[in-house]
Amino acid sequence: MGMVKVVGLVLHPRRDCGSAVDAIVNWATERGVTVLGLPDEITRISCNAVAVPAEEMVERAGLLVSLGGDGTMLRTMRLVEGRKTPVLGVNVGRLGFLAEVDLPDLKDALSAIDEHRYTVEPRTAVRTVLPDGREVTAFNDIALVRVPGQGLAAVGIRVEQRSFVNYAADAVLVSTPTGSTAYSFSAGGPIVSPTVQGLIVSAAAAHSSFNRSLVLDTSEHLALEVLPTSGRLAIEVDGIIEGYAEPGACLDIQPLPGAAQVIRFGRTSFYERARRKLRVEGSAQVGTANAADAAVVDNFEQHRYEVLLGGEVAGMLHYRRQSDRIELLHTEVDQAFSGRGLAGRLAAAALADARSRSTPVVATCPFVAGYLERHPEPES
Repeated sequence: MGMVKVVGLVLHPRRDCGSAVDAIVNWATERGVTVLGLPDEITRISCNAVAVPAEEMVERAGLLVSLGGDGTMLRTMRLVEGRKTPVLGVNVGRLGFLAEVDLPDLKDALSAIDEHRYTVEPRTAVRTVLPDGREVTAFNDIALVRVPGQGLAAVGIRVEQRSFVNYAADAVLVSTPTGSTAYSFSAGGPIVSPTVQGLIVSAAAAHSSFNRSLVLDTSEHLALEVLPTSGRLAIEVDGIIEGYAEPGACLDIQPLPGAAQVIRFGRTSFYERARRKLRVEGSAQVGTANAADAAVVDNFEQHRYEVLLGGEVAGMLHYRRQSDRIELLHTEVDQAFSGRGLAGRLAAAALADARSRSTPVVATCPFVAGYLERHPEPES
């Protein structure tokens, strides 16, 4: 008997999650596991998940699975804020920072979780009370943002009850380490490991002489004071406008260390994901390598062919081997390396490998199917 009894699903509002939901439901049926979902999400697709309110799903589920990208993961983490319920991110779409597995690896990932073969990465959140009295929580950032037609964001930063600096900017934001690769990064803030218990205060497009970011420990008291010279500001919570702040308002920021638990299997590190997603130059980033030097290898443990450029995985073609054939499932190339013909290199190498083994190919992947139409197999 496995450790997981009930799985809760959170779906991307627009992307097609049907295949991922089917994989989860089929896995759960084999193991006698109950699958729950939010009514307005799972009714969009035909599946056997049980529709329940969010409160009930969070209360009953021993595992939450986020199907989408980083935005869906943030929403899932907010649902389980303060609980020890682990969250698995499944990438449905573009590469993100928070998702851990792709669709072809989903069944194996669920089995590993059921057998407790994983680690958790605690994530810090930030909470504040809006001027209207509502309490909000963010896992990326809380930002005071200039409203078009209004004045600059003039915000005083108070640390440990004392004024430290006043910013005049387009926006002033408080970011968690998770959010250090989001708005904070675009504002010039540092990249911070998600395991660090700290907060980053940054000013976007600062108009003041002091424009440096601050890094605070979570034990230090932080408050944002909207100065009399400021315009009316929008309050964004993880990128969503939740309210407005007038001059004279003050937001106390409360850090919440370990507010969510993200599942990791150790296949990639935070720094690998950051380098690929942010296209970091001057390190082991492969964007400077010559595409002619790309090599394709069969990573049989992960059931995929990988194209390596400069020693790093730039793309992959997932497969499923059966006794009498190989099914080529899904091709993906990191957006940092798009336009270099690497997907074609993957398809050609996989097909050549199959020919060398005299193994029939089933091209489930649309890219490989199109590649075969453009490059028909030679007759024997």
